[in-house]
Amino acid sequence: MPPAVRKWYLVFCKPRQEAAARVNLERQGYDVYLPMVAQRRRRGGKFVEFIEPLFPRYLFIHLDAGTDDWRPIRSTIGVSALVQFGQRPARVPDDLIAALRAHETGQGVHEIPVEPLREGDRIRIVDGALSGFEGIFLARSGRDRVVVLLEIMGKPSRISLDPDTLEPLEK
Repeated sequence: MPPAVRKWYLVFCKPRQEAAARVNLERQGYDVYLPMVAQRRRRGGKFVEFIEPLFPRYLFIHLDAGTDDWRPIRSTIGVSALVQFGQRPARVPDDLIAALRAHETGQGVHEIPVEPLREGDRIRIVDGALSGFEGIFLARSGRDRVVVLLEIMGKPSRISLDPDTLEPLEK
């Protein structure tokens, strides 16, 4: 009998149920991979870090086409279906999974680097009394402050702000 040849396939999950699908598939003995990413979002005026799926509504499952029972996958809680191209399940290259895993932190989370603001970048203030104003990033003035140039009443003004109150404008 030839050795088992496992390949990665793509599972489409119900909205916001990727973690439930992963847990339920693992309980059934399947080898699954759900890449996660750390994201910063504004909540209540502050930036908060969230850990969420890198590919919302998708996870990867490692199966052998010849020996594994695929039937229970579709009826697993949190799963919508196996992704298919025509009548064939969508295979995912092993090197893609290896590359994803290679870029994870020790906690199994991807961190997407945030490009720092540079002198001359256009910004918008998103919090505080000056919310909605647009200006130009000038410099960092310490660990917790930045200096921006705003036009207020027709005159350029240098303002010191918390960097979490800014968002970059598209270049």
